[in-house]
Amino acid sequence: MQFTGRGGSIQAFGLDLGYLMPYYFEFDSANRILRGRLEGKITDEALKEFYGLVGTYSTLTDPRASVLDMSSVTSLEVSPQTIRELANLPPAIADSSQPRCIIAESSQIYGMARMFELQGQETRPNLHVIRTQNEAWAILGVPRPKFEPIQMK
Repeated sequence: MQFTGRGGSIQAFGLDLGYLMPYYFEFDSANRILRGRLEGKITDEALKEFYGLVGTYSTLTDPRASVLDMSSVTSLEVSPQTIRELANLPPAIADSSQPRCIIAESSQIYGMARMFELQGQETRPNLHVIRTQNEAWAILGVPRPKFEPIQMK
């Protein structure tokens, strides 16, 4: 089975199963930044599934920092209860000193991301909720990251 780049296209047994997941992961190997991107409609189930995969991609890439980019989310259908549950889980990336950014452009998404940040601040002290990619790159000290899709085989 192979997971590929944009949109979480899945290929299994030689068949392209198409766009099944509203997220994907990329990596900037020069700066060692893992970026997860959420797109379109995000539900409780999709967010929980994404959170569960972050650790796998972190182990695969060994990043020094991570970014969750939610700027392409068009509909956030996630309950406050789910946000609290995820924030109370152990961090998906174990190193609590690692810088993490959540890019949340819309007010609704920004509010939910701040709820996650406040609920989990003891285990994620270096989490930053911001509005733009440029803010993330400034926090991480990277002027122009170059992300490439992560291939899992």
